[in-house]
Amino acid sequence: MSVLSFGSLNIDYVYSVDHFVSPGETLSAKALHVYIGGKGLNQSIALARTGISVYHAGAIGTDGRFLIEALEKAGVNTEYVSVLDDVRTGNAIIQKDIKGNNCILLYGGANQAIERAQIDNVFTHFTQADYLLIQNEINHLPYIVEKAKNIGMKIVLNPSPMDEKIFALPLHKIDYFILNEIEAFQILGEEFTEAYDGKQLAEKLRNRWEDATIILTMGGKGSICLNHTEYIEQPIYKVEVMDTTAAGDTFTGYFLGSLLSGKTLRDSMNMAAKAAAIAVSREGAAPSIPCKAEVEALIYV
Repeated sequence: MSVLSFGSLNIDYVYSVDHFVSPGETLSAKALHVYIGGKGLNQSIALARTGISVYHAGAIGTDGRFLIEALEKAGVNTEYVSVLDDVRTGNAIIQKDIKGNNCILLYGGANQAIERAQIDNVFTHFTQADYLLIQNEINHLPYIVEKAKNIGMKIVLNPSPMDEKIFALPLHKIDYFILNEIEAFQILGEEFTEAYDGKQLAEKLRNRWEDATIILTMGGKGSICLNHTEYIEQPIYKVEVMDTTAAGDTFTGYFLGSLLSGKTLRDSMNMAAKAAAIAVSREGAAPSIPCKAEVEALIYV
């Protein structure tokens, strides 16, 4: 059994600022750091660090070959990553404030230039025993989902960044939704309110997609897992926050990787919470993702 992570590959430009820039404002950054990134890349690395077999599919420009090197160093198979000559690698402009919060501007680049011929070829190498993990940073997602379902693969969706393209997906064919509270309100078509009840929100998602497992992350409020047989509340592991950039991606990768390694839903939620806590205590996106031994060593709540 393997995971096909069909997702984005980005170059992240992270600017350290006192506060997020406002309309009409010119703001001097304190520092600039360049990292490997993209939700797909981050999640593939997190998955690989749980010890399971991971294949990444996607596209980069010729300027992004070092992203392939980083994936391979982490143990990810990259034979299904295309290198395009006529488009730049996707990139992200990230502002990080003094509290560790971030805001992100994405340029799709090669992530939005994936061709159906590539997709068709990729899926000839997978079976119904395998899992597909997707986010919302590449093109042809509906086609990718249909190809996976025709094979019988289980599909895990992290609907981020959330926009109208998510509603073009056959959401009733998704087996696992991994999303935060803001994305949950958006996918339900409701206005976000900070005074929400996490259990009720998860139940609304579960009622909408009855056959799916819902994993709802809620920042400092912890996370919830809900399906037709189990309800799990997972608290956070408290750490000093340095950078939240890859917290959700780390959680996603460690949850799925732990589950497919044979852990229970409850233990997988716990591993994901530990891994995310370590990630936010460090700078950067992919560089902040911990190895499995570090996660297993974290024992306090």
